[in-house]
Amino acid sequence: MTADDLFAGAAADRLSSRGPLAARLRPRSLDDVVGQQHLVGPGGALRVLAEEDRLTSVILWGPPGSGKTTLATLLAEASSLHLERLSAVTAGVKDVREVIEAARRRLGESSMRTVLFLDEVHRFNRSQQDLLLPSVEEGLLTLIGATTENPFFEVNAPLLSRSTLWRLEALDASALASLVERGLAAEHATATTEAIAMLVAASDGDARALLTTLEVATTLAHARNDGVVDVECVADARDGRVLHQGADEHYDQASALIKSIRGSDPDAGLYWMVRLLEAGESPRFIARRLVILASEDVGMADPLSLVVAEAAARAVEFIGLPEAQLTLAQAVVHLASAPKSNSVTTALAAATAAVRSGPMASVPAHLRDAHYRGASALGHGVGYRYPHDDPSGWVDQRYLPAELGDQRFYEPSPHGREGTVWAWREAAQRDGSEGVAEGGEARR
Repeated sequence: MTADDLFAGAAADRLSSRGPLAARLRPRSLDDVVGQQHLVGPGGALRVLAEEDRLTSVILWGPPGSGKTTLATLLAEASSLHLERLSAVTAGVKDVREVIEAARRRLGESSMRTVLFLDEVHRFNRSQQDLLLPSVEEGLLTLIGATTENPFFEVNAPLLSRSTLWRLEALDASALASLVERGLAAEHATATTEAIAMLVAASDGDARALLTTLEVATTLAHARNDGVVDVECVADARDGRVLHQGADEHYDQASALIKSIRGSDPDAGLYWMVRLLEAGESPRFIARRLVILASEDVGMADPLSLVVAEAAARAVEFIGLPEAQLTLAQAVVHLASAPKSNSVTTALAAATAAVRSGPMASVPAHLRDAHYRGASALGHGVGYRYPHDDPSGWVDQRYLPAELGDQRFYEPSPHGREGTVWAWREAAQRDGSEGVAEGGEARR
């Protein structure tokens, strides 16, 4: 054993006992993983692939603290593959080429395949991602890419098509509470029920954030309360940002925010938004709620509201606090000031009820795909009339299955833009139906 190996071993031993709590509690096997049971629980798809040594290239997509790095390591170990790690934040083309060459040499010398864990894969530019393609395609490398960004926008289509996409979920309250118990045991501390609830509520599904706060809180508890973590310890560990928000208040304040915006009161909306942020609420939680509200409560009365809310959510991820308060505040004021309509919500509910209650109607013949040989002989597309061929942009044509009769799901409200957005269609239906050319050329 070389001196470098001895020093590395000693460093690993010290890190295992003195490193960050999140690192010390990192699972050692798939059985130790908290959350993501749909993927790694008994019978979970990723677990089966790893244990059967059939793991193929995958992209793990999920929020921070959901376990992407941990899963990559455990999947490689369960598959008996050699694990190489790179971060797209710091790695370049030279690093990727070195990994590829080492993988080729390893396969030839010991028949061991290599899995490359590429963290923040979305940070690689297009040419860097393309460099991986030949090695992934021929099976020299099994890629496990991790990203918090939507891979359909950030990962090259060819690389994505050679990988299986798996979505990781933010940890739920039960999983987070289990992590708190593990952390308390590791730190030789206990906690009050209120403190545990506060830790869970403040972490917003992020295991790493939870354990980071818990580590500071237990240190304070040992100095103050004989190792008992209380709400004051948790609040001080987060710089006082959760002192006035227990689990009930968290949901009550979130409810007040949504109802204030729905009630078109921008002042109250801003107040409850600030209350949530000052109490330590994750800005991502608020942003998600605003995106939902934009469709649920504003909808077609002001379609731009969804764009504003979604832009605010992306800005939160891009710039973070404290500056992100401005984008959230702008979204709150816009949504509260916008006209309101829940027609999209009610239309979706009505359409869902119709689908689930049946009948399971087939697609009318004139709407079926007619882009293949023999389709017209089957009657597919025959009689379909192309709306753009009509000067009004609308033709009198049935799109719902006949089994549904004259059901209507969407009923426009008279509020805001929705009061006029459907006027063109009503005018075309009223004024243009008499002029619709019978037997016009069908567009297939």
